[in-house]
Amino acid sequence: MLSELKQVQKKYGGASKAIDNWLEERGELLVRYCKLAGILPSGEAAKNAIDNSDVAEFCQVMVDYLSAGHFEVFDEIASKCETHGGESLELARSVWPKINVTTDVALNFNDKYAEANDDTDWSNFSADLSELAEALEDRFGYEDQLIHALYTKHSEVA
Repeated sequence: MLSELKQVQKKYGGASKAIDNWLEERGELLVRYCKLAGILPSGEAAKNAIDNSDVAEFCQVMVDYLSAGHFEVFDEIASKCETHGGESLELARSVWPKINVTTDVALNFNDKYAEANDDTDWSNFSADLSELAEALEDRFGYEDQLIHALYTKHSEVA
């Protein structure tokens, strides 16, 4: 996922400050994910291995990333697609529900682990983190489709 991010940044970087910042946040999210994924024990071992503050920080970065996408970047993309192209608008409309599914997975993870404490059940942490990774990978692909459509079909407005 990090290599794909670098390719997207290289290809579309500099065209939009909001998207540049958002992709930087994606990078931070991925780095924090990799840190958590490095500690994937389950059950009682997970409870002892996982630093609650690392999980909380990851969740905060993830929620910030999701929020930036929903409230800044997607609005910009949708507005330009709506104004300048029916095909792109159809893509946005078809991808948006898929992005929402990934948002639900991420928010469920956040609800379960963001405020983890000594009483948190860590037995499913590995499986939950894996499910989150799949959802994020899907999400990044959908987001990249929108960014690609915006800059290949509407480069004069980017």
